[in-house]
Amino acid sequence: MVADPRTPGPDWLDMEAGPVVRPYTVTGGRVRPATGFDLVAFVVAAPLDRVDLAPLQPEHRAIIEVAQRPVAVAELAARVDLALGVVRVLLGDLLTAGLVASYEPQPAASLPDNDILQAVVNGLRAL
Repeated sequence: MVADPRTPGPDWLDMEAGPVVRPYTVTGGRVRPATGFDLVAFVVAAPLDRVDLAPLQPEHRAIIEVAQRPVAVAELAARVDLALGVVRVLLGDLLTAGLVASYEPQPAASLPDNDILQAVVNGLRAL
């Protein structure tokens, strides 16, 4: 971004867009989370009354506030307006600190077989 000489202030501040911070700055240069998070995995944070938000980065705080109810990782990234990779790294930090829990979706192999589902549908139709 090129600074406008008519606009006072540092180069990292865009008056229309607000502060411009690179994603690697938010994650401290890390690009991989401590643990992997599936896009559709659900994340839920510890209750706000049990978390000291003061030492956390603003991005960590935003994640904890949004994740007070279970939310998918992809939706969480959209709601805190951060890149998915950044959210995964920050979630890894929060998971390590015990401030969030992650629930992975059931693998397709553990879901009922299509034949069983068809039998249920047929049984319901017969009623």
